[in-house]
This record gives sequence, C-alpha cells and structure tokens, in this order.
Amino acid sequence: MADIDFFEKGTGQPVLLIHGFCETANMWTDFANTLSDEFRVICPNLPGIAGSPISGDQISLEEVAITLEEWLDECQIQDPIVIGHSLGGYITLALLELMGNRIKAIGLFHSTAFADDAAKKDMRNRATVFLKKHGVDKYVTSFIPMLFPENKRGKLSPEIERAIEDAKRSSLQGLVAYTGAMRDRKNRLEVLKNYSGPKLLIAGTHDGAVTIEASRAQKDAFSHFIELEGVGHMGMVESKDETMEIIREFCRFCVN
Repeated sequence: MADIDFFEKGTGQPVLLIHGFCETANMWTDFANTLSDEFRVICPNLPGIAGSPISGDQISLEEVAITLEEWLDECQIQDPIVIGHSLGGYITLALLELMGNRIKAIGLFHSTAFADDAAKKDMRNRATVFLKKHGVDKYVTSFIPMLFPENKRGKLSPEIERAIEDAKRSSLQGLVAYTGAMRDRKNRLEVLKNYSGPKLLIAGTHDGAVTIEASRAQKDAFSHFIELEGVGHMGMVESKDETMEIIREFCRFCVN
C-alpha cells in the first residue's frame, strides 16, 4: 500500500497538484481553496516530505511515479489532470510515461522535459555535500530565497519566510534523495511530444532554475505555453492570482 500523506478539497474532475523541491503540499493551499469550487483538488506530499515516509536517501523519479500510480489507484483517482512545479513537473512527466492516456492532461509549472546538463549535475552534487554536512534547516534557509528574483525578495520577505519554514518539514533523506533523482533524470521530451492530451507550460522570464531559453526551446511540445514577465521560479507566489486563473482556465479547457 502506497503511504502518501495528502489533502484534498472539492468534487468533480480530479486535479493533482505536485509540489517541488524544498516544498510541501501546503504550497498549494490557496490554489486548492480557489479551484475546489469547480474541481476535486488533490495535493500529495512526496515520499520523504512532511508526512510521507521514505526509506533511505536514494530514489528515482520512476520509483516515485510507481508509488503515485499505486496511490492513485488505491484512492480511485481516475483520469486526473496532473500539474507539477519544478521537481513536481519532472515527476509529472515520469508519471505520464508510466500511465500515458490514463492521465487527462498535464501542466509543468517552471519545469522542463530536458535532463540536467553537466553544470547542473555538478551543482546537484555540491548541494548533496552541503545537505549532508549542514542539514535541512541551513540548506533551505540559503536555497529558498534564490528561487525569487533579487529585486522582489524584500517585498516578498514574509512569503519567503513562510516557504523556508514549510521547507523545513522535509526530511534530510528526502532532500538528498530528490537531489540525486533530479541529477539522474532522463530527457523526456519525446514522452511529452508523443502525448496527445492537453499540455501546459508556465515559464518565468526571470527564472534562474529553469531558464526562459530552456522553456522556449520546448514550447512547441505544448498545446498551451505562457510566459510570466519578470517572474522567477515561484510564479504561484510571485503572481498568485494570475497563475491560479491560468490553471483554472486550463482545467476548464480540459473538461469542456
């Protein structure tokens, strides 16, 4: 039995929102509250995060996808729209490869189908060393602010502090495991291209984690491509109302 901690709200078409690295399902609370008047919104914590356990500090995105597939079956969640932020987007693509047309539609939120390049792999390795040496609290305190454009960090300091506190609910094993999983993930651009359902990509022009150039390089694989001007890696925080409406309209498109 898949041991996944989650919350859900609403009824109707299932919409699965998958959090990113150094995040928990809590990041989607406002989205769930808003979207649940039309959809059944389900927000899981990935293994090793918050209330979802993990065994060891190694995992692959394929293993996470299998766990989520089992959990979806156990919960009788069928034909979901799956939307993932960053790491959640990588997992969305792994789930898509596994489940295919049993997924109604997908959305990538500041994410990519491309694999890590050599420089990014090296960064992941250094992050692993830092995590093992200094622990979760020190790592997330330095990591989270870098996801936001420098010129917005002062204005968004309360939101950044909340994100840091939420990230501290991640286990050390979980963060080490996902750092390795992201480093070792494969290119899933062909999986994306071959999928015939609706596909959304939300990109930030000031995203330092997934550059706008990388997003534009894969835009033709998506049915819906939206750029957020001046937004970094955390559009759900930086442009909350706009991105909630984008998700709502995409979900409406998928069911009509």
